[in-house]
Amino acid sequence: MFVDIKSRLDESQFRELLSYSVFPDESRLIHTINEYQTNDDHEIYGYEADGEVIGMLGIKMCEGSILHILHLSVHPSFRGLGYGRGLLVELIEMKKPNQLMAETDLDAVDFYRNVGFSIVSLGETYQGVERFKCMYVALED
Repeated sequence: MFVDIKSRLDESQFRELLSYSVFPDESRLIHTINEYQTNDDHEIYGYEADGEVIGMLGIKMCEGSILHILHLSVHPSFRGLGYGRGLLVELIEMKKPNQLMAETDLDAVDFYRNVGFSIVSLGETYQGVERFKCMYVALED
């Protein structure tokens, strides 16, 4: 079940899941949770099955019906089983964006490439860390 989890981000299962897509620092995690809870334009959804939290997806809708993916993570026990792709499909069906956009690192760039995103390197935006811009055309104007 794909559900809004904004009010549940203090629950340990959702904090853990969000921590997988946030720089591993408790203060950064707290800041990210606060961003979701206080900004009306930030939305975050989770996928639960049989009472178990499997994945989550945080977004912000931008001008021109461009949906910016802020955070996407799947619990390690369920990775490689299509849940990440499923989260994106649910999101596209629910929000009907023209485009999806994400910024990621080398660890996740192949996931986005494999689900049909175009990838452009942003270069080394942090010391020793290459970042990538990922774009997907969901609906033509």
